[in-house]
Formats: sequence, structure tokens, C-alpha cells
Amino acid sequence: MFSKQVTSVKELGAVAKALIESFPGQRIFAFYGEMGAGKTTFIQAICKILGSDDYVTSPTFAIINEYSTAELNPLFHFDFYRIKNIEEAFDIGYEDYLYSGNYCLIEWPEKIEQILPDNIVAVKIEVIDNETRNIEARII
Repeated sequence: MFSKQVTSVKELGAVAKALIESFPGQRIFAFYGEMGAGKTTFIQAICKILGSDDYVTSPTFAIINEYSTAELNPLFHFDFYRIKNIEEAFDIGYEDYLYSGNYCLIEWPEKIEQILPDNIVAVKIEVIDNETRNIEARII
């Protein structure tokens, strides 16, 4: 199990690197946490660690954003917060992304849990105070 406490945004790069290194064969990461916990901010740090120079924002309305890694591989960032039903995930062709072998970073995975593959990395971000977060990750 992966567990780190972050007390500053400046620490996120090192924690993102440690997370990716802790799960070297994994490509699907599901981010759990309340609104404002820092899911998108942490995903920005992960994208940077993976070598993406793209502008990383939450795909709240688009549902999915595609970035490129340092090796020019696609990197998919999902935000399922606004979907109303599971059919919307089917409509965007979620299988093509999740089974592509590319990195998939998913915000609000609880909205699509029944269709997530097995053996993904669940990343839980817990708010302690304004600056402090506990970040835990494990394969589920």
C-alpha cells in the first residue's frame, strides 16, 4: 500500500513520482476524494512526471481530455462527476480508453465503478486541513 502525507502543493511532484514508481505496471488510476480535495491538482503533477507539457485541466464538461506523455503516447484524463447514468460512459467508448494500455487517470470513479476493470490503482485523497492531504493508494 502507498501512503504519503502532503503539506504543500510543492510536494506533489515528488509524491506523484513515488506513486507512479510504486505501481510500475499499472496504467489505470482512479482518484477518490471530496470536492476540492485536490484530485485535479495531483493529476497535473502526475502528467508532468509522465512528461506531458500539455495544459492539464479537469475535463468536467468534456468528460475526457487527452494529453501526450514524453514518449508521445496518449494519456487520458476522465472526470465523471457530471454524468447522469452509466450509459454516458458507454457512449464515449470508455472501453477503448481503459483497455488501450495507456495511462488513464479517472476523477469521480465511483460514478462508473461497476464497469471499471479489476486490478486498478485506487488513489484516495483525504483532506486534513487547508494545506494537508493524506494520499493513499492500493490495487483494487
